[in-house]
Amino acid sequence: MTNGARPRGVIERAFGFVIAASCLAPFAAASNPEWDALFSSPDSSARRTATIADLSKVTSGADAHRAAPPAGAKGSARVLAIRARKALGVGELGDTCIDDAIVIVRDGKIEAIGPARTTPIPAGAEVVDCGARWIAPGFVDLHCHIAAGSLGDINDTVYMTNPELHASSTVEPNNPSLRLAVAGGVTSVLFIPGSGSNMGGQGVLLKTGLDHYEEMVIRDPGSLKLAQAGNPERWAIGVGRSHMNWNTRNTFERGLAYAHAWQEFEKGAGPRPERNIQWDIFRPLLAKTTQVSTHTQRYQVVLATLTMVKVGFGLDVYIDHGEWFGSKLAAYAQSIGVKAIVGPREIDAPSGILDTDGHVLGIAASYQQNGHKSIGFNTDAPVVPEEELPLQAAVSVRYGFDDAHMDSLRGLTIVPAQTAGIAQRVGSLAAGKDADILVTGGDPVDPRSSVDIVFIEGRRVYDSSRETRRW
Repeated sequence: MTNGARPRGVIERAFGFVIAASCLAPFAAASNPEWDALFSSPDSSARRTATIADLSKVTSGADAHRAAPPAGAKGSARVLAIRARKALGVGELGDTCIDDAIVIVRDGKIEAIGPARTTPIPAGAEVVDCGARWIAPGFVDLHCHIAAGSLGDINDTVYMTNPELHASSTVEPNNPSLRLAVAGGVTSVLFIPGSGSNMGGQGVLLKTGLDHYEEMVIRDPGSLKLAQAGNPERWAIGVGRSHMNWNTRNTFERGLAYAHAWQEFEKGAGPRPERNIQWDIFRPLLAKTTQVSTHTQRYQVVLATLTMVKVGFGLDVYIDHGEWFGSKLAAYAQSIGVKAIVGPREIDAPSGILDTDGHVLGIAASYQQNGHKSIGFNTDAPVVPEEELPLQAAVSVRYGFDDAHMDSLRGLTIVPAQTAGIAQRVGSLAAGKDADILVTGGDPVDPRSSVDIVFIEGRRVYDSSRETRRW
């Protein structure tokens, strides 16, 4: 406290005490014979002690009941075994299917997965027999704007680049949109700021169906949101792409200079820099512990993303949108290790912007046909509702995406997990990973199948047989 400034909140707290006292005063003044008898009789002290002890037993019993997590969940000593007709494990490099499968879940993690005949169920395990249904990994969406609930999209477009802003400060756990996302099988999302400016701020990677922010977080920062054209052109009085590219490049240069200064200090090779929260995100970017998620579309704009961010600055970046002939750069993007997470548009149709010679082109199919091997899908929710993420993959298959090796499901699971650097936790069913598991009526990409049960970290967060189907 300096210059006579008061500690923050002192007056506010004092005002709160006055309000509370005024509200309680009528109750204090009122006479309650039973209460008076309890606390005013000669043996009132002993009776108070006995009463408090009884209350303690009740509340401690309730706390113990609430504190006991279900079998398989984090902190539970009990094991969960899930049995299904088919498990779509989704391997790191290809498709992995197991018929008559067993998944063993302990403490929120997958302990084992395999055929029932060779995968023993531990004694005392709780068994969920899914019958003829299938199980698959929870879906991952790397372009989500619905985790803030009633606040909606976050576009604090103070400047053209705002790398210091945090989407995490607005997260509303279990909001209605997230609850629908869970029912659609989406268990992990990258919640990012909007694209009103070239850098909207920092995203956060979250689990969708958990009750508290602290347990939802997979990684913060989840990404730096970059938008290179389109919406940011409306900033202020309107800016052109040349100025946007110059300013974006200048922001990267300044941020990385700050990150390099910290890197030198940590090596003992330079002085300690003064902290500047505007540039803090560039430290994990330089360390490659987070990525740049880029709202980028059109051939020229996607080319700027690849040459500026990946080739020029050497940062991990991915295409997030990619429509309007961005697919013509698929082979180049593949060669430099930039993945493509396409959506919300899944088709390029004839228009005043595009000459497709009268054809409706599947965007994911175009990337695939032009040589890209790591293609995922997004919703840009609420542009496409979050719960419709698997429909994005189904539409892509309808418009020519080759699914011979389960690449549609891979694009909903392991590809986005690898893209965001979280494949060690999510994206496939494998020992050691989070038990984020879907129970479905069949192929989870087929719109005729339903998501019936969802587990997140071993906890059953949705079950259509126990509640009204949400979606």
